Amino acid sequence: MINPASGSPSIDHEALIHFRRDRLRSQMVEHGVDACLLFDPVNVRYATGARNMQVFHQRNPSRYLFLPVEGPVVLFEFAGAHHLATGLSTIDEIRPATTASYVAAGPAISAVERRWADEVGTLLREVVGDGATVGLERINHGASIALAGAGFRIVDAQAPVERARAIKGPDELICIRQSLRATERAVHTVRDAIRPGITENELWAELHRVVIAEGGDYVETRLMTAGTNTNPWFQEAGDSPIPANALVALDTDVVGCHGYYSDFSRTFHVGPDAPTAEQKRLYGLAHEQVHHNMGIIGPGVSFREYAERAWDIPDEFAAQRYYLSSHGVGMTGEYPYLYHRHDFAASGYDGMIEPDMTICVESYIGAEGGAEGVKLEEHLLITGTGIELLSDFPFENTLLG
Repeated sequence: MINPASGSPSIDHEALIHFRRDRLRSQMVEHGVDACLLFDPVNVRYATGARNMQVFHQRNPSRYLFLPVEGPVVLFEFAGAHHLATGLSTIDEIRPATTASYVAAGPAISAVERRWADEVGTLLREVVGDGATVGLERINHGASIALAGAGFRIVDAQAPVERARAIKGPDELICIRQSLRATERAVHTVRDAIRPGITENELWAELHRVVIAEGGDYVETRLMTAGTNTNPWFQEAGDSPIPANALVALDTDVVGCHGYYSDFSRTFHVGPDAPTAEQKRLYGLAHEQVHHNMGIIGPGVSFREYAERAWDIPDEFAAQRYYLSSHGVGMTGEYPYLYHRHDFAASGYDGMIEPDMTICVESYIGAEGGAEGVKLEEHLLITGTGIELLSDFPFENTLLG
């Protein structure tokens, strides 16, 4: 058992990792996949509980997992790190990984890719047989071609992985709640540190400091901006001093404790004066959008129905609308993406909102050419009868008026 935070339920770690592995295997069967080769470290952790240099392995194919529907699970681990996964009941064998990348192999990359395909192909034949359907994640083009040339049918692993991760088990929900509580403590520290003259980077560092101290992993984005840097959205924290009486907007995007994403957004006011009428208007509209959309989301609602019933973004703010209305969330942002009515025809897809999905409801309100913008977001659970709000950070009464 993992020691829980004070006053929080304990996590049955064995039940957690076996629930996740078994969900993935069931989705592989559903999608006709005999075995997966997973390179994304988040997905390796999801399937086994094994964690190792997660950010590094996002861009280096030097660690991967062989997961068949039936048979031994083999982790090909980074050189010198085999001990990290020792004792995990979800892994039957740990082998050294072959790093099929140019930086590791240099001019011999083609030969290394063929060697990688030979090693993996031998294991595939032993466990699932010739001609098996293999779900593959991002790997060098040459390695993928070599594996296909060995007689295997290659498909993308995304569909079974995303469908598995979309539904959360009871221990996952405990992890998510603990991750959110820890991140909320970090954001309270940020809020308390806001003052004119502090830079965006200095403020963003406070988020990191507490997230890491609370056992979190890392922050995925640099979305901590102030004043005119809040419009348009997706500017990044920099060395700009925060001006007096400005808005400060934050999207947490924290891979927190237990590896679970904590994702909510808040906008603050620096002072010392009271917020302006325009700042209150922007904030009020963002607050209205989030709460309207929380009111229509729920089990059994289709993605299309949600888009049609979602808050009608005023023309003034439509051009700079957030790219999604809502999205799934678990160990990172994930399936499903729920699009605005404006975007459904071009980008949307249908499906059903299901119990035990965790969803983030988004808003960005900022006019094209406007001085500032407001970012708000809530993190919630779809229950059997409605929703449960999981994020628990207060909104700003001074901005709500």
